[in-house]
Amino acid sequence: MKNFFEILNANFSSGDSHQLNDINFSIKRKGEIACLLGPSGVGKTTILRTIAGLENLYNGEIWLNGKLLSSKEITISAERRNIALSFQDNCLFPHKNVYENIIMGLNRREKCNFIYSPAELIEFFKLKELINKFPHEISSGEAQRVSLVRSLISSPDLLLLDEPFANIDQILKEDLQKIVKDILKKTETSAIIVTHDPNEAFYMGDKCGIVINNKLKQFDTPYNIYHFPNSLEVVNFLKRGTLVSVKILAKQVLKHKSLGIINGKYGCSNLNPFNIGNRVELLIQPEDLQHDDKSKLKLKIVDRKFRGTNFIYTLKTPNKELIPVLVESHHQHLHENNESFGIKTPINIDHLVCFKKN
Repeated sequence: MKNFFEILNANFSSGDSHQLNDINFSIKRKGEIACLLGPSGVGKTTILRTIAGLENLYNGEIWLNGKLLSSKEITISAERRNIALSFQDNCLFPHKNVYENIIMGLNRREKCNFIYSPAELIEFFKLKELINKFPHEISSGEAQRVSLVRSLISSPDLLLLDEPFANIDQILKEDLQKIVKDILKKTETSAIIVTHDPNEAFYMGDKCGIVINNKLKQFDTPYNIYHFPNSLEVVNFLKRGTLVSVKILAKQVLKHKSLGIINGKYGCSNLNPFNIGNRVELLIQPEDLQHDDKSKLKLKIVDRKFRGTNFIYTLKTPNKELIPVLVESHHQHLHENNESFGIKTPINIDHLVCFKKN
């Protein structure tokens, strides 16, 4: 196999629920991270459990480092895969303290070239004060950090993380995401991370897969998934913009009833399947439009969200379309609901992403 890890034409199932069909994705090189993103209950955890050898593969193949792990006929046992799996729920041994749980990962090592010691990881993950406590004496977020350290220290060929930061406070979460990512890269440990948080997936993943309605809808770089979603289902899941009806005047020129002419950067468009004169749905994301107090094109503000470094204003067109616009929070003055809000013209959007009009 050319890829370090690969799933080929696989069907996953854990009974009547979580059935996923015709799944294909790969990790090209050691040290790359793939994130699986999707709503709760779609079967993302089932994929991890099957890769780890805890569930049977109903169809297709799973390969790791040139070795066939699973197929309809072949199943390598979980203990022979050198794969570590860290669940969202507490999976620590209740009769062992935190330190004893951590060093159990050392016993799983097949190689002794892991560059971090238990003491270093305990320091990184802020567990020093907890090492003599037992699982029932620590919080769910602390238990999750212990599980992460135990999995990392086992130096697996592939690390599987199921919602690894779900129970961790937001301030600590961002620090730990960077720590985990740095460790994975420096140790060249490949990982598959399941999450329902797009921001987490886009930061952690070299590639991201969107799992919706029993299918892997898109597997690509975070940049491409955000800017070039390949289906309305992906657009609706990410909730990063709105769709408006436009007419194609040329392959890079569209017209909207309220916004007027919209131009796209050459080469950054998915308009090729469509014809001039067609009406299509254009995806407008918050950063696509620019604010201009002096503009003659004005729409009414119906909502404003503060996001720290920026505001996102929601504007309503005469056709009752709701359009998001991002404005830096240091903009000279705030705008209130029901005010008129100017949009800079002519409108130039880097990525024209359109879908067939229903």
